[in-house]
Amino acid sequence: RYSCLATLECAKIPSLNQVIAMVDESEFCPRSMIAELCRHFYQQGWVSGTGGGISIKHEGVIYVAPSGVQKERMHADDMFTLDSSGKILEKPSKPFKLSACTPLFMHAYQIRDAGAVLHSHSHNAMLATLISADGEFRITQQEMIKGIAGHGFYDTLVVPIITNTAHEHELADSLKEAIEKYPKSYAVLVERHGVYVWGRDWAQAKTHAECYDYLFAAAFKMKQIGIDWTRAPKKRAISETGENGAMAKKHATAS
Repeated sequence: RYSCLATLECAKIPSLNQVIAMVDESEFCPRSMIAELCRHFYQQGWVSGTGGGISIKHEGVIYVAPSGVQKERMHADDMFTLDSSGKILEKPSKPFKLSACTPLFMHAYQIRDAGAVLHSHSHNAMLATLISADGEFRITQQEMIKGIAGHGFYDTLVVPIITNTAHEHELADSLKEAIEKYPKSYAVLVERHGVYVWGRDWAQAKTHAECYDYLFAAAFKMKQIGIDWTRAPKKRAISETGENGAMAKKHATAS
């Protein structure tokens, strides 16, 4: 039925490393990639309880994981396919529903020309929304900021935060507004909920998701120990005496 499933046994989904090895080959299969990324993100605690979602755009076709399914048990032939306007091209043979995240994914595709979008229910993302003020998450001078396209160590990374709603699709308008208002951001946080992250392709979206998650976790832990994660730290002065002077002082004090 699907060209990318010609040699795939649904009971034996390729490992993430095997799927990655296909990236530069003609047999690269976005369906298999989504299934394996769902397994990988489940292990991170990002898509437990059927939550979250992943979508990849490949050769003009948008592939979307279904809604309300155990993400770690998905197979390549469980995906929906859509055209660039969001119209369904193919449905899986199982009675699955199209992801409730789809209208939000479409904004990232249409406004930011994304090649992949994911929605995570990460604890770190959710907690980051609780320690942030004025509708924004901010952090500066963290090495992992460099993992977000267009950002460097000394930059202040800013991620907009939108208010959660009772139903996922109701977030679409506020997410669209946030994407347009924050053109440098590759993510939108949802208060007490999670985060949407995208990139030019699946690899960059995965990298962004991992870097953002690290930064959300770092900010929460810095708050716990009383460090302001939104401000640059004071410069450390290097001792004029160096290690030898410090050792001499230690011995003098001991004696």
